[in-house]
Amino acid sequence: MATADAEVSRTKAWLMAARPQTLPAGAAPVIVGTGLAVHSGVFAAIPAVAALLGALLLQVGTNFANDYFDAVNGADTAEREGFTRVTAGGLIEPARVKQAMAATYALAVVVGLYLVYVGGLPIVVVGLSSIAAGVAYTGGPYPYGYRGLGDLFVFVYFGLVAVMGTYYVQAAATLPWVDPLALAVPAGTVTMEAFVVSLPAAGLSTAILVVNNIRDRETDAASGKKTLAVMLGYTWSRVEWLAMVGMAYVVPVFFALDAEFGLPALLPLVTLPLAVSLGQTVLTRTDGEALNPALERTGQLLAAHSALFATGLALT
Repeated sequence: MATADAEVSRTKAWLMAARPQTLPAGAAPVIVGTGLAVHSGVFAAIPAVAALLGALLLQVGTNFANDYFDAVNGADTAEREGFTRVTAGGLIEPARVKQAMAATYALAVVVGLYLVYVGGLPIVVVGLSSIAAGVAYTGGPYPYGYRGLGDLFVFVYFGLVAVMGTYYVQAAATLPWVDPLALAVPAGTVTMEAFVVSLPAAGLSTAILVVNNIRDRETDAASGKKTLAVMLGYTWSRVEWLAMVGMAYVVPVFFALDAEFGLPALLPLVTLPLAVSLGQTVLTRTDGEALNPALERTGQLLAAHSALFATGLALT
């Protein structure tokens, strides 16, 4: 239910709003990008930690934004089967949640200033567009999350941009000097390898959203929230989930066939039984009783797959 029936402490309510169970989606791509940086000999600890902190702040800020805007837009109703939302549930005043969103994004900007010093103005573009995308997902006059574009947002920002951005700041940090006001991207900091490495994190992050949207398909449709699951229906949404998860297991094989990486790149395949188990649920169930646990387990799959992939890349 979207509305809380029992009293919840203020601290617990804020934890519910921040949704710590979603943090693997913020951390996983940074871990993968760092694994590739180690492989390529460009690992830089401080930029890696800053990228991780920035990614987690963006994740939490987006969680606050979704909680606030879904409530004020009427998308969170009493029939929703997902985890309790604090704004719609009346646990925290809407204005406070909005202030928390702004404060969290402001902290992300502070962290981003250091990354701009390391990597130049391209980081400004990445950072500000990430914040704008997080707010516009469910906020603003035309929230694109209500128009079937949420999956694309997650794929791009929690996969491609996050992994490649993490690799970029570390590669840039190893150069003699990068002008913080430079718009040009230094040679060797954006690579095809980084793009391909980002695909599993992009796919599994999107799979989390697909599970969420399959669970909420009926209530989203009733409230006018046109997610991709609402548009595609259950069958094609499940096909999307299979494609996103399947890609996460094809990419490591691709790297294992490259002599530069070899068999350690296959480490993520250890998580395949978990993916198969999740598939049995996602492909047959639509209720919150089954899909709420599946949602958390998909986040765990993302975390485990990313950690093992990063380890495999670093070992080579």
